[in-house]
Amino acid sequence: MNEIKVIIPAFNEADSIAKVVQELPEAVSEIIVVNNDSTDETERNARNAGATVLTEKKRGYGYACLCGMDYVARQSKVPDIIVFIDGDYSDYPEELSRVVAPILNNGYDFVVGARVKRLREEGSMTPQQVFGNWLATRLMKLFFGATFTDLGPFRAIRYDKLLSLEMEDKTYGWTVEMQLKALRKKLAYTEVPVRYKKRIGISKVSGTVKGSIFAGIKILSWIFKYSMK
Repeated sequence: MNEIKVIIPAFNEADSIAKVVQELPEAVSEIIVVNNDSTDETERNARNAGATVLTEKKRGYGYACLCGMDYVARQSKVPDIIVFIDGDYSDYPEELSRVVAPILNNGYDFVVGARVKRLREEGSMTPQQVFGNWLATRLMKLFFGATFTDLGPFRAIRYDKLLSLEMEDKTYGWTVEMQLKALRKKLAYTEVPVRYKKRIGISKVSGTVKGSIFAGIKILSWIFKYSMK
């Protein structure tokens, strides 16, 4: 039986976090919500829904993910697979089984849930998100021959392979850093088409001009940094 743990970074997701936690499949051994300095009831709602709740005061998507990884590393039994999913309920948590299937059944190391257009609810991704994903994945194809089509946050990776990536980004570049390092390490990767809907609440990244600009700069800087190596 494969041990699967889920890490959910969450900043002010009080209205959605319980739905995400409760709709993840029973096959998950532990759901870890990292409360990223929320000012609402995110922590209480996640705990009441049955999640293990950690606190990371330094705001940033990468900070929260690294906090979750540090917690997992300190447990007596390490998992086989780590799944990352956002706390805003834009993904369909029950599709975790589909996202981990290529690892369990086909020997892959890393799987990205790709938010393909035909499965996306209209308006669930902003124009800047769509363009940013297109640009980033085109550049990865150009520089590294990658076949990624999305930087989707719903993703699964073998735990030992995740550790080998030595993740370090603290903010917006977490997802692209993982994909670039997976390419460098020659991990066996694939994508699984997933459904995507309008999130609950306002995005802290794509929902603001500042967030979109900083995310774009961070993503492009990672790509160009690796293209020079």
